Amino acid sequence: MNMVSLFSGIGGFELAMKQNGIETTLCCEIDPIANAVLQFQFTQSDHISDIRTLKSLPSDTDILCAGFPCQDLSSVGIKKGLSGTRSSLVSEVFRLLDSYKPEWVIFENVSFMLSLNKGEAISFIADNLERLGYNWAYRTIDSFSFVPQHRSRVFVVASLHNDPRNVLLSEDSKASIPKIDFNSNICDLGFYWTEGRYALGLMQNALPTLKAGSTIGIPSPPAVAFSNGTVGTIDIRDAELLQGFPADWTTVVENIGRASYRWRLVGNAITVNVASWIAKRILSPIHYCADNDEEYNSKESWPKSAWCIKGIRRRSNVTQFPIFTIHPKLSKTLKYPTKPLSLKASTGFLRRLDLGTLRYPDYFHDAIVTHIQKMRADE
Repeated sequence: MNMVSLFSGIGGFELAMKQNGIETTLCCEIDPIANAVLQFQFTQSDHISDIRTLKSLPSDTDILCAGFPCQDLSSVGIKKGLSGTRSSLVSEVFRLLDSYKPEWVIFENVSFMLSLNKGEAISFIADNLERLGYNWAYRTIDSFSFVPQHRSRVFVVASLHNDPRNVLLSEDSKASIPKIDFNSNICDLGFYWTEGRYALGLMQNALPTLKAGSTIGIPSPPAVAFSNGTVGTIDIRDAELLQGFPADWTTVVENIGRASYRWRLVGNAITVNVASWIAKRILSPIHYCADNDEEYNSKESWPKSAWCIKGIRRRSNVTQFPIFTIHPKLSKTLKYPTKPLSLKASTGFLRRLDLGTLRYPDYFHDAIVTHIQKMRADE
């Protein structure tokens, strides 16, 4: 099977497909730095920069993947929806599908698109897939099901002749994000040191969503309060690993620009493990039982997961966790040394933490205080 990738980023779909014997014939990515990563990692693929210049899909395309830009759909962005100049590019995907329809189409984007402007983005995708004769299913999937990172994204899988439910919905571990143990201090706690007053992103033995950082490449790596009392931010190579890429996947960036830009690329990427699971199910589907699925009323808000077969839409009750994975402590997961959180960053975080009303374990607060005392003593 052959795949074409649009809005390729640093090659998450491409790597996932390659792991399952599916070759990428064409990559399309407008960011020149991300494109440098793609051209370094996928030398056998053709590369173009602007989807608007692509006249048609190659005639041997079996799968089309499109993780279209999320900036206008993100809950922390400017929320323009499909009227935004970047997220509106999804219409270019359907321009290409109008002239050639591969068997499989896969979309990926942030989960906020299900509610922004009453689900304008998912409505546009669903309506156009049905117009072209595709059956579709979508599911909100948390990367925590595969790796120790909380990252909720929507994946849409559509097919002309196959049942996409057997790819995307048939496995369900019924798992959930573990609750913070407030009575134990043996956990490693991932958190965002740039927050503190209104949010923490606090995760037990896992990390909050890896972020892209600023548009000019200022990184925003998450931190970890380890059970041994140290506090530090993770290495970019561990960030790559937590997204399912090999360590140093984006090293080529350092030859052409700021090394810190690697954080932006990794933060914008899909989790390879999730895409690889989807590829496995395309090649080896599992029957999905839809007996208990209820009809979807278009006047209702879009659910976390849904499907449409031959024009009939139903909501699905599957969770965000297709498989169940037990994650060890972060101190055993991370492969590279963490960088001690600076005194300025630590004191600023502690100040916000004390001003806010967020709930957190006492040992987490104690770890931050101890870290600050040590940093001051080392000055």
